[in-house]
Amino acid sequence: MFLPHELIIQILLRLPVKSLIRFKCVCKLWCSLISHDPNFAKSHFQLTASKSNRRILYTQNSSHESQSIDFEASLDNVNASVSLNLDCIFPEYFTDEFEVKGSCRGFILFCGSLNIFLWNPSTGVHKQIPLSPFGSDLDAEYFYGFGYDDSTQDYLVVSMSHHEYDDPPLHLEYFSLKANTWKEVKGPHFPCTFLDEPKGGALHKGAIHWLAYRFDLSSDVIVAFDLTERKLSYMHLPRASGGNLLQCDGLWVYEEFLSVYTKDNNNDTVEIWVMKEYKVNSSWTMTLVLPVDLIVCPNKEFFPLCCTKSGDIIGTDEDDGLVKYDRNGKFLEQHSYYNYSLRCGVTMYVESLLSLPGDGDKEQV
Repeated sequence: MFLPHELIIQILLRLPVKSLIRFKCVCKLWCSLISHDPNFAKSHFQLTASKSNRRILYTQNSSHESQSIDFEASLDNVNASVSLNLDCIFPEYFTDEFEVKGSCRGFILFCGSLNIFLWNPSTGVHKQIPLSPFGSDLDAEYFYGFGYDDSTQDYLVVSMSHHEYDDPPLHLEYFSLKANTWKEVKGPHFPCTFLDEPKGGALHKGAIHWLAYRFDLSSDVIVAFDLTERKLSYMHLPRASGGNLLQCDGLWVYEEFLSVYTKDNNNDTVEIWVMKEYKVNSSWTMTLVLPVDLIVCPNKEFFPLCCTKSGDIIGTDEDDGLVKYDRNGKFLEQHSYYNYSLRCGVTMYVESLLSLPGDGDKEQV
């Protein structure tokens, strides 16, 4: 049976990444199409982004091991977890401690004190980002984010730094993958320090968001870097019933909303608030209260990470595992993966065939 080439492409575009990686060995034409055709990769991502297999990535510094988990499946399903090795990115002599600082369009951002890397776990495509020419201040703290500017089709690695003293100045710069260069964003920028490290910023509505404390307002806020306008703005946090600002413990994206969560240690619960209308402070709404089971989470710690297509919420405990609740706050399951003392990071990513712009991209076959 003969199938036209155009029809074959339309069929392949609707297959998951895992299948396409296997099908590269069918013939040279398929291998070239899947591995090297940027238009195919882009069309595949646009067609399947909303229903692509989303996964959680655990990483370890000491062994360069990582675990990729399909969180749509049961956490106890052994077939839902795949071991990956980071030696393709980090050479044997690499000793820099790195942390996961976010993901975008299938790529994971790793940052260390001396190195920055991007890696697509699905294809092996990876790239080392050069250090900023503006200099490195050993006395400063650095905070990172990673996102995609759809207007210019460019990936940006955002770096902000400040000093640990009162009213610190904020230095803001970003690396453009398309231009292959660092650019400073001139100030003045409002003085702040960031609160939700070591996690990177939350990507939502074309901007990267962090929890921060503004010294000039004496208040916690959400700081946002717009990837198109290349500038900072801020939003207020929700207020509790008494009128006081919530003391938020983390920031994430819950379904299609920017969301924060806060722990109530008196009641052993985690409250989840969502911003129903983006950048409208009055739209903050408490959506869910999760009971923190002392047997599952003995340290009363639960950090929401992502939600499944059915609305179940998955987060990390303070030790070594993932915990899942349903959309009504009922505990469903828990599973351990790595020892917390060895784990350097955890993030959610979407499988994709995309490559990075610029020379020097590498692919692991």
